[in-house]
Amino acid sequence: MGSARLRQTTLDRPAPRVIRHLGADDRSSVRVRIVDAALRRIARQGTRKTTVDDLAREAGVSRATLYRTFPGGKEAVLSAVVETEVARFFSGLAVVMGEAHDLEDVLVAGMVDAARRLSGHAALNYLLEHEPEVVFPRLAFDQMDRLLLVASDFIAPFFGRWLEPDQAARAAEWAVRIVVSYLATPARGADLTDPHQARRLVDTFVIPGIQALRAPAAPWANDQ
Repeated sequence: MGSARLRQTTLDRPAPRVIRHLGADDRSSVRVRIVDAALRRIARQGTRKTTVDDLAREAGVSRATLYRTFPGGKEAVLSAVVETEVARFFSGLAVVMGEAHDLEDVLVAGMVDAARRLSGHAALNYLLEHEPEVVFPRLAFDQMDRLLLVASDFIAPFFGRWLEPDQAARAAEWAVRIVVSYLATPARGADLTDPHQARRLVDTFVIPGIQALRAPAAPWANDQ
């Protein structure tokens, strides 16, 4: 009897109202839609020909919604694209490098994943072919130094499981330079998207260099 009254009381209660706030989650969802739409558009026609109307149409939102999400318009969207893709790149890289079991594996995994992500990036490839002036300034002089610093600082802790901090930092910079160099000027037999070729490169050149870093300095070297 008591159980029946409890069930009836429960049924008689009004269902709780679900209050949906149009807050950060909604804005974030629209933001991602616009960023991904911009990536698709850039992969087809680059940045010069892409307009705010193109971006809104591709994302399936109104022009007003796009400007509410990105008050800076097209330039703000493009900046968000860069930030988002950099975050996605490092997030994916962290997963594969975190699963490595030794120094050789972490080097190979990081190089292969980075090479595949960069060489397979449709929007980046379009820009390199049709609008290189958008990309190359970021790879020259002080911008390259900043790129190396950011990438090396991110990668070094993964090497730190097997190397001292200063050794890990040096090895991380080498790895970044190798990936950038071989992607910019491909060499026969050194396709970093191929795990076997990447491992051969690591075994032949990178590991010996790291072993030299780990070797104790000769006594006479400290006297110079």
